Amino acid sequence: MRTIINQWLARARLWVQDERGLGLVESIVAVAIVGTAVVSFVVAMSSGTIAVREGEEEMVAQGLAQTQLEYVKGYSYIKNDPYDPAAISYPTVDEPEGYNIPEGYNISVKVDYVSETDTDIQEITVTISRDGEDILTVEDYKVNR
Repeated sequence: MRTIINQWLARARLWVQDERGLGLVESIVAVAIVGTAVVSFVVAMSSGTIAVREGEEEMVAQGLAQTQLEYVKGYSYIKNDPYDPAAISYPTVDEPEGYNIPEGYNISVKVDYVSETDTDIQEITVTISRDGEDILTVEDYKVNR
């Protein structure tokens, strides 16, 4: 057993003595591999950040649109009568309680009457925009019951 270890150590000493360090080509290859890994990591992180920001923007827009539609459905010009057959628009909601809405969001409400029906059905279109660009448009109906 001792001879095997001695032989192995002798080979290791020869190997270490013959080693002259890394050459220029090996160094360039190592730097290129590390650089590629770093660039890939940075690109992945920035893509993830963009995806999170867009997802958050969509979530805020959906919450605002849903809140606005619920507000319109329950809005009453006349006490205890939430339906106004002459409405062309409805007021927009203020920032809902518990929401922390970033700056730049805008809500617009449009009322159309469904053609070939009586005036007891309104099509409500809520558009959420941010910095002048439409993010989300949601349509629903308000019915005189």
